[in-house]
Amino acid sequence: MTLPPAHPLVDGRTNQSPLVRALRGDRPERPPVWFMRQAGRSLPEYRALRAGGDMLQACLTPELASEITLQPVRRHGVDAGIFFSDIVVPVLLAGLPIRIEPGRGPVLDDPIRTASDVLRLRPLDPAALEPIRQAVAMTVAELGATPLIGFGGAPFTLAAYLVEGGPSKDQQRARAMMHADPRSWAVLLNWCADVTGQFVRAQVEAGASAAQLFDSWVGSLSAVDYQRRVAPHTKRALDHLRGLEVPRIHFGLGTDRILPQIAALGVDAVGIDWRIPLDEASATLGDALPLQGNIDPALLTAPWPVLGAHVDDVLRRGRQAPAHIVNLGHGVPPETDPDVLTRLVQYIHAGETTPTRTDW
Repeated sequence: MTLPPAHPLVDGRTNQSPLVRALRGDRPERPPVWFMRQAGRSLPEYRALRAGGDMLQACLTPELASEITLQPVRRHGVDAGIFFSDIVVPVLLAGLPIRIEPGRGPVLDDPIRTASDVLRLRPLDPAALEPIRQAVAMTVAELGATPLIGFGGAPFTLAAYLVEGGPSKDQQRARAMMHADPRSWAVLLNWCADVTGQFVRAQVEAGASAAQLFDSWVGSLSAVDYQRRVAPHTKRALDHLRGLEVPRIHFGLGTDRILPQIAALGVDAVGIDWRIPLDEASATLGDALPLQGNIDPALLTAPWPVLGAHVDDVLRRGRQAPAHIVNLGHGVPPETDPDVLTRLVQYIHAGETTPTRTDW
């Protein structure tokens, strides 16, 4: 199956957008910029819309998910929307009673820790993804020439939530299961790969012009464990996009030791967190892939000259890669002043850095 004729990449709406050009290795006239977790959190209009509401219910209400996706695009003038949802949505749609606790994150009261637990998992019914398809279609119709990025959780991060029962600092139970019961671990990760792969594919088929896998907890793994027990399943998730000519991005935290393995997954771009300078990351990858990142989110509250100097350094180092999509090295902190993000986009769009920049 290929992209439908009305898809924005096919009918011409987004195929020459700065984001898509950069993901394909080109350097557009201005560097594209978008922010992870830009769809809400720091915006007062988002908080007003979400007041008292359940996060996952908002994700499954097409009108609400679409509006939240569009809010930061309108306010900040970014070069892409990132679909408002959560990586555990396909887990919920596949029948697991997962929920999101404010201030904590995804929680599963009956974690998946034994072979019998894994065997109880059921496939995701494609019909359950209809609210996702509707929300994406509504959003794409409003975005016009601005591309929408679809996303999903990488299998390891999803599995870590399911095994731990919630967020964890070091994913010890998940890593223990990986070695103590490798067969059940492989079955669990295949299940995670399939549900998240279906989730992302539904977004792309409905109109997303790029797709990103988030692997938030992958930094807890050794390079050997990642290569042997995780990377094949991440590739399986990405393979759900086979036949769809859409750029694919991988982003993980703490990936400095596994960047070559991530590149070998066949992605079109690699997201880099704030810990690794972009020129060093590019050199590790043989200067072969576009990079995304990696402004330190902590500096969004710093004085303007400090943030500006940091952004200039990120832009300078990003020139070593074939192309650079400007982003944060992680998500937007909820306490961020939205005006800082708007001004940051304007600054990046103003042009290449020079020693006499006075925008700040």
